[in-house]
Amino acid sequence: MKQVLIPTDFSENAWNAIEYALSLFEKEACTFYILNTYTPAITSSRFMAASMEGGLLNNAAHRFSEDGLKTILERIEKEHPNNKHGFKIISSFNLLTDKILETISDFKIDLVITGTKGASGIEEVFMGSNTVRIIKSVKDCPVLVIPQNFTYQKPTEIAFATDFNRFYTLSELQPLLEMAKAFGAVVRIVNVQYEIKKLTELQLFNLSMLRKYLKDVEHYVHTVSELNSVSKTLELFSEELGIHLLAMLNYQHSYMERLTREPIVKRMAFHTQNPLLVIPELSMTFSNKATKSEGAISFTG
Repeated sequence: MKQVLIPTDFSENAWNAIEYALSLFEKEACTFYILNTYTPAITSSRFMAASMEGGLLNNAAHRFSEDGLKTILERIEKEHPNNKHGFKIISSFNLLTDKILETISDFKIDLVITGTKGASGIEEVFMGSNTVRIIKSVKDCPVLVIPQNFTYQKPTEIAFATDFNRFYTLSELQPLLEMAKAFGAVVRIVNVQYEIKKLTELQLFNLSMLRKYLKDVEHYVHTVSELNSVSKTLELFSEELGIHLLAMLNYQHSYMERLTREPIVKRMAFHTQNPLLVIPELSMTFSNKATKSEGAISFTG
């Protein structure tokens, strides 16, 4: 049974991520962990009355969190009944990323799904700050980011962005392979280049291995010229080819690492129109574990 963690702040875009998750795994047995964290303001006064007031604030925040989670469960039961799905709610006085990492460890979470508000106002940003922190922090399982107002579509067109400069292990690519096979998806390997040129021997080798891993999946290789930024180029590529999901591995100097560096994030014009599957660079221990447990991350269409 798959273990899926979904953080929520009770906003509509967080609910949208929940609906996407329920649709994505409609036919698969899953336990969904719905998480809300809260950090009430701590009073700086040394007087007893202020301390009592602080305690009341803490209790009120806890009640608000628990009531909100119960309301979500009621809404799921009413709008998305499914006897294959089980739910556990977690209300925690904690920092969001700290609690996410703790929950992943405690419950052997296979996938984190989170919503994001994306670009807003005059200053366009890559993704919300909480989403960026989650992507940077989570190392033991993939993170699936659902953009605001995105309506679920079966992911039959998946883009995998890479520069071919790194050798990917089969274990690292497992989430991408499992999703592609489950939904009969076409995988479009996209390489963004500032100036189009021949691949090096190393890049050609990494591409050949990638194609070997994808031998049972229909796939194509696309080399595109960079337009203003990698993010904008990927956005336009996704629009032109009708991509339903964009996947990237997150490692040092990767596209994903470049996109989530704070100084760059603030200047991005990437609206994350499609869901984004961020696959972490696996440590040797986790990689071996994934290899031994085939199908640990599975998707059933």
